[in-house]
Amino acid sequence: MINLNARPSFRAYDDGGEHMSKATAETEAGVRRHGGRYIYEELRKQILTLQLKPGAPLDEVSLAAQFGLSRSPVRDALARLISEGLVTILPNRTTLVTPFEIEEFPKYISALDLIQRAVTRLAALYRTEADLARIRKADDTYMKAIDSGDFNAMSETNKGLHMAIAHAANNPYFIGYYERLLGEGQRLLHLHFDYTVTSPAATKLGRDHADIIDAIARQDADAAEKLAHEHTMLFQKRFLDYMRQNMTESMALM
Repeated sequence: MINLNARPSFRAYDDGGEHMSKATAETEAGVRRHGGRYIYEELRKQILTLQLKPGAPLDEVSLAAQFGLSRSPVRDALARLISEGLVTILPNRTTLVTPFEIEEFPKYISALDLIQRAVTRLAALYRTEADLARIRKADDTYMKAIDSGDFNAMSETNKGLHMAIAHAANNPYFIGYYERLLGEGQRLLHLHFDYTVTSPAATKLGRDHADIIDAIARQDADAAEKLAHEHTMLFQKRFLDYMRQNMTESMALM
């Protein structure tokens, strides 16, 4: 005889098993996401501060062992860094920190100048009062980072300020490309900050963005674009000054 009373008990056990499996899976997924975020943030910091040199290999197995996690969160972290242009996969599947060829610097500056002029001009044309408040707040955060002398914080807050300007431009097609350019340039910006802060010959950092922000506030598009161009040229000059004083064969700017 079939005991019908047993069926609810079986279903309850089965549902509990499914619930436990889902809970376990969600927990593991949460750990993977957290682990991947931690690995991403740590690798990104090491890349931007040149602790991991351009061209340095990144092996999933070695990184998993280093961080004490499985290869899955490592793979997630590397995928995010690849999307930002900081890590590259070669045709032979080798993964490495994206090399930087000094010969390509003029092309990088050309691209940065073009997009920076465009987003700054559009920001002057279309910014709202809320946009302007966010830009000014981002500039204050950047100035605090300068006072701290933390190069990594300086490059991050500088990027945050320029992205606030990009969002004010109200054109989503520019945002992703501009963010990638700024991200790729953060390694150079780290060297630029190093030179500007430590070299007696360098023009010291100040409110480098004040005139740009003022032009955006006045909605003077021509002035904003001109100042954005001058800002890019200042970055180029400071970086090249650094290279002239500090580049040696041991520097792996490949």
